[in-house]
Amino acid sequence: QVQLVESGGGLVQAGGSLRLSCKASGSIFSFNAMNWYLQVPGKQRELVARIWSGGSTNYADSVKGRFTISRDNAKNTVYLQMNNLKPEDTAVYYCNALLGSYEYWGQGTQVIVSS
Repeated sequence: QVQLVESGGGLVQAGGSLRLSCKASGSIFSFNAMNWYLQVPGKQRELVARIWSGGSTNYADSVKGRFTISRDNAKNTVYLQMNNLKPEDTAVYYCNALLGSYEYWGQGTQVIVSS
């Protein structure tokens, strides 16, 4: 059973930065992709960023140029560097891992951006 544990959320002013971390219980090298999603109350989770096993990345249009997803295979950790944060980035951020037909979720970390 894969476990994902997020950390790094918090309260930040608009224009500030946060770095989220997602540590996996096993090797992340085997995952097809690792992702960050966000969710606001009353809405479905939205894909924010994805990093494929080969290292290529994808981003939602709303975060392009501001967020960067990366990973450290040695630490089994995926990061989401969030710069120039905006109040509309306020959400719970979830780490997600894809392994074949399986997917795994972390418990989420809250990010609040004040104006």
